[in-house]
Amino acid sequence: MVESLPSIAVMFGCFEKRDETAGKSLYNSVFVARDGEIVHKTRKQLLPEYDVFDENRYFEPGPPGDLFYCGDLCIAVTVCEDIWYYAVDEYRTRPLKHLFTRAADSGQDIDLIVNISASPFQRGKTAVRRDIFSELIKQYQTPFVYVNQVGGQDSLLFDGASSGIAADATTIASANNFTEDLIVIDTGTWTGDLRREEQPEEIELVHDALVMGVHDYITKSGFTQAVLGLSGGIDSALCAALAVRALGPENVFGIALPSPYSSQESIEDAEALARNCGCRFEILPISDLFKTFQDSLGGLFAGLAEDLTEQNIQARIRGSLLMAVSNKFNYLLLTTGNKSEMAVGYCTLYGDMSGGLAPISDVPKQLVYELARHINREREIIPVRIIEKPPSAELKPDQRDQDDLPPYDLLDQILELYLEQGVGREAIIARGFDAAVVDDIVRRIRTNEYKRKQAPIGLKITSKAFGFGRRLPNVQNYRG
Repeated sequence: MVESLPSIAVMFGCFEKRDETAGKSLYNSVFVARDGEIVHKTRKQLLPEYDVFDENRYFEPGPPGDLFYCGDLCIAVTVCEDIWYYAVDEYRTRPLKHLFTRAADSGQDIDLIVNISASPFQRGKTAVRRDIFSELIKQYQTPFVYVNQVGGQDSLLFDGASSGIAADATTIASANNFTEDLIVIDTGTWTGDLRREEQPEEIELVHDALVMGVHDYITKSGFTQAVLGLSGGIDSALCAALAVRALGPENVFGIALPSPYSSQESIEDAEALARNCGCRFEILPISDLFKTFQDSLGGLFAGLAEDLTEQNIQARIRGSLLMAVSNKFNYLLLTTGNKSEMAVGYCTLYGDMSGGLAPISDVPKQLVYELARHINREREIIPVRIIEKPPSAELKPDQRDQDDLPPYDLLDQILELYLEQGVGREAIIARGFDAAVVDDIVRRIRTNEYKRKQAPIGLKITSKAFGFGRRLPNVQNYRG
C-alpha cells in the first residue's frame, strides 16, 4: 500500500501486528511513509476502557515513542488518548513528557506536537478538548496540530474539526466540523487555513452531528431512503427534519397512522410538516385494524378494563405497518423516541420502538425543543403548533405525557444528574429534588433496562448514551 502513496511524508493511523508472543497481538499505531517505505512508528500507550472505549480487549499498550524528523522539523507524534492524561486522572503514563525528556537529553528542541485522533463528538467535548490543548500549549510552548477522524460509525459521531495551534496559543488553522476537509499549515510562518473564525454554538454542533449520523448510518448500511411515522408530535417532526437534511426530501417518506384517539389537529400538523420539508406524505388510518384486534381479543379479555394493553396495541399496529413499508420499498425505518422517554420506558416494544435507527434516542426532551427552534431559525419547517402544544401519545382520550411523567424540564434535570453525571439518589435529593419523584424516576430507569436492550441503535451525543457504553444487566436490583 505504501508504494502507492505520494513521495512526501504521509502520516496515517493503522493496526500493527506484534511479533512478541506475550500480550495482545496488535498495537494501535501511527506510521509515517515516505518514498514507499515506513520511516516512523508510534504506538498508542494509553488505552481507554471507560464508556464506549474497549481498547485493552484488542491492543497492547505501546512502548515509549521516538521522535520523528521531517526535514528540519523535530516532531513529537502522539495517538489520540495519549494527550488525554490532562483530563483523565487515572493515567500515570505521560507520553509527551517522555518525548520532551528524550529531546532534552539529546540537546534537541521539539518543533511540533502532532496528535492523530479518533475522538467521538458529544455535547461539551469541544470545551474539554480546548482545555486539554490549552494545558498542553501552556506546559510545552510548542506548536500543536490535532488531526481528528470525521464521519458516523454506528452510534459514534466523529466531528473532525482538526486544527493547528501556535506556540502562543493562537489558532492558526481549523477544519470544518462533520465533513471531510483539507487544511494546510505553513511551518515556516506558522500560518494556515482557517475555515471558521469561531467555534459554532453547541446547538448547531448537535444538529450537524445528528444530520451526519443519520446520513452515514443509512448510506453505509446500504440504504438510500428512510421512512418514519409522523404523529404530529415534536419528536417525529424533529426526526423528519433531520432526515430531510441528511438524505434530501425526495428520499424521506412520512406516514401518519391515526387511531380513534388521534386529533384532526395532529394529522394536519403532520401534513404541514411534510409539506414544509418537501417529503412524501401518506395517511394510513389504523382504526379498523385496532377494532379487529379488540374483537379478536374480546373473549380472552372479557370483564377486564381497558389499560395500557389497548394503548400498546395501537403502537404495535403502527410498527407493523411501518415495517411493511420498510420491507416493500427498501426504506430504513427511523424510530422517533427521545432519551427522556427511553430512560423511563415511555415507549412500546415492537411498536414505536420498531426500526433500524433511533436518531434522537440520546436527545433529552428539552434539547428536542431547542433543536426544533434551531431548525426553524430561518423559516418555519417544524410547524409552531407542534412545538407549542402539550406532548401526547394520543393513545386514549385527552391523554398528555405529563399525566404519567413529571414535567420534562424536571425529568431531564434528574436524568442528567443520574445518567450522565453519575450522581446517586441521595445526592440528587440533597440538591432539593422531591424524594418521591427521584425514587419513581430511578425505579423506571432500572425496570426498563430490558426495553432499551432491544431498542434500535441510536446516535450518541451526550457523555452517557444508552447502548454498548452502558453496561448494566437487565436483571439487577441496584439502588444507586
